[in-house]
Amino acid sequence: MKRSQRTPSVRPIQLDEVSKQIIEQLQEDGRRSYSEIGKHVGLSEAAVRQRVQKLTDAGVMQVVAVTDPMQLGFFRQAMIGVRVTGDMRTVATALESIPQVAYVVLTAGSFDILAEVVCESDEDLITLLNSQIRSLEGVLSTETFVYLKLHKQLYNWGTR
Repeated sequence: MKRSQRTPSVRPIQLDEVSKQIIEQLQEDGRRSYSEIGKHVGLSEAAVRQRVQKLTDAGVMQVVAVTDPMQLGFFRQAMIGVRVTGDMRTVATALESIPQVAYVVLTAGSFDILAEVVCESDEDLITLLNSQIRSLEGVLSTETFVYLKLHKQLYNWGTR
């Protein structure tokens, strides 16, 4: 196998230590003020604001609100393993356009694609599977892993 086939097509952005510290501060608390972050990293509030804007513009990070789906009336979450015939990227693109699909990743192994879905009920999940996912051209089969309880979900794994 050629080296280019093993490595990602996107080169990681090189971050200085200050940018890494800013990211880690926001991973701990996305509502932390620029002023507070600035005190921690040794920059002014304006400088932190500028760096955060550059990091978000470059696609390095997003600052978002993470919700508890059950508190918002979405009582069924599941991971769906999808086996594909043909180009899995085509199916992944189709899955992206489905509103209930929150996460799509191409994989190697038993499944070609994993798609995380958030639905209001089991009935909505059945409808989603039958009417929107299994009917996509190229979908060979699916296996659904229903979430009984979200035991751990963290986004503070830091930087390199």
